[in-house]
Amino acid sequence: MASTLPFDIFWSWLVAHPHCVLRAGTPDAALYDEDDLHWQFGAEEDGALVVQVWRGKRVTGEIFLDPEPVTYVEWGPGEQEGEFLFDLIAESESDRTIAYHFVLAHGYEEHPPPAHGGRIH
Repeated sequence: MASTLPFDIFWSWLVAHPHCVLRAGTPDAALYDEDDLHWQFGAEEDGALVVQVWRGKRVTGEIFLDPEPVTYVEWGPGEQEGEFLFDLIAESESDRTIAYHFVLAHGYEEHPPPAHGGRIH
């Protein structure tokens, strides 16, 4: 059974969980995690959100997200055990599409990031 989240709550939570991301993508492309990679999230001046995968000091892949068409996030268990799929849904009166997706090692948890600014995982 899938659950839903507002996009802004999901994004704030995701940014606090970079070590939990297993994959991220669009309908046309995907970025995959490996032991020697790390994820970073940011924003451009035009409002686009950026998801980057780094190896050391080099960007090995990036996705730019346009948050404007994202209506909500639907999430639930992924295809593999221990994976949770988060689909960013763009919905209109006549159409519903998965604009972006993220796969994480755990589901959504409601708790704020530590006050000291450290990482949760």
